[in-house]
Amino acid sequence: MANVVNRPRESEEPGRLGLPYWQLWSASSLSNLADGLVKIALPLVAVTLTDSPGLIAGITLAVTLPWLLFALPAGALADRVDRRIAMVIANVVRAAGVAVLAVALVLGLESSPAAIWALYAVALLLGTAETIYDTCAQSILPQVVARDQLPRANGRLIAAELTANEFVGPPLGGLLVAAGVAAAFATPAALWAAAVGTLLLLRGSFAVPRTEERTTIRSDVAEGLRYLWRHRLLRTLAGMTGLFNFASNATFAVFVLYAIGPDSAMGLTEVTFGLLFATIAAGNLIGALLADPIIRRLGRSRSLFLGILGGVGTVGIAAVTTIPLVIATAFLIGGLTNALWNVVAVSLRQRITPDRILGRINSSYRLVAWGTRPLGAAAGGLLGELLGLRAVFAMAATLILVTLIGMTQITDTAISTAEHESANIDGTMDIP
Repeated sequence: MANVVNRPRESEEPGRLGLPYWQLWSASSLSNLADGLVKIALPLVAVTLTDSPGLIAGITLAVTLPWLLFALPAGALADRVDRRIAMVIANVVRAAGVAVLAVALVLGLESSPAAIWALYAVALLLGTAETIYDTCAQSILPQVVARDQLPRANGRLIAAELTANEFVGPPLGGLLVAAGVAAAFATPAALWAAAVGTLLLLRGSFAVPRTEERTTIRSDVAEGLRYLWRHRLLRTLAGMTGLFNFASNATFAVFVLYAIGPDSAMGLTEVTFGLLFATIAAGNLIGALLADPIIRRLGRSRSLFLGILGGVGTVGIAAVTTIPLVIATAFLIGGLTNALWNVVAVSLRQRITPDRILGRINSSYRLVAWGTRPLGAAAGGLLGELLGLRAVFAMAATLILVTLIGMTQITDTAISTAEHESANIDGTMDIP
């Protein structure tokens, strides 16, 4: 029988994250590079098929809709099965989906009226697999590293994810689309397959022992929702993130129309469009690598506050200028502050939630935090049709400013109190 990898109580080797962590890190890097390629390839192919803001926004809607529909069952699944095996299956599904699309494009699907619907179908499949992979990936980390190592481990993991997903992936995706759309989808298929191989090297079982009697998926989901609802700190963070993601997805669902082509406001090419979005990733990389010392110096509440201000600049800058350098600078700063938010929020959720329910808390949290993404994409497309693209950007910036109200509840004192309460409940928390 494989050994269950239990959550470490404290770092056995201070300063070292261990081989299992780096295997998980490698698989995440490969998976997120594939994500980054597809994220750019899908809208760039779509924009060759239609110039409707609503139809273009439909791509983002299809990718993100599963977070609204399937997040809760994905969380219950993550607490019932071996999380590593679930991640493997999710990546196999993603690799197969884009491989089939690549073959279809080679056979001439691009010239078919049904092409846009094929893109929607693949986007929906990828989004569904992502809900399972990402929920399990966040839930498995406390089984791999000690709690006192979580901020450091998350910082490096987020740095790798964002570098691959947003720094390397977008410009490479633009180049691949320019070279041929079939190659743009065959490449991520190969990357997801490589990630599967890396995950298979991770030894041990990552199923969480269940002490309670047999339960239904419905009761498991209900337990996770109740836990989140009753935890004021996590509930507030989830709501703030949901509003933030609604605004950002409204912006970026239609941003390609604002940026790409000689008749657009910015007049960028596919390649320069990818490079522009790489500045967000560059900021994310810097922020993730420096997150630990910055957060220790500023405190977690102030770091979250900076994340909000950076987000306002990211989504709102295009409402007042079309100068690529200015927009790129705002993207860079926004990426940096967004990394601080992610490290604080993710590490806190992992530190104060018991292992047995962590999958359900991650999925319940993301239902609120990420379930707004498809709604934002749909709103962005509709408002873009009715009011124009600049109005979308201005409204999105205003919505992110509204999240500042939640900062009245997210203080350093409230965060420390939540950690101490968690330590008293499960007896395993190491408070720095």
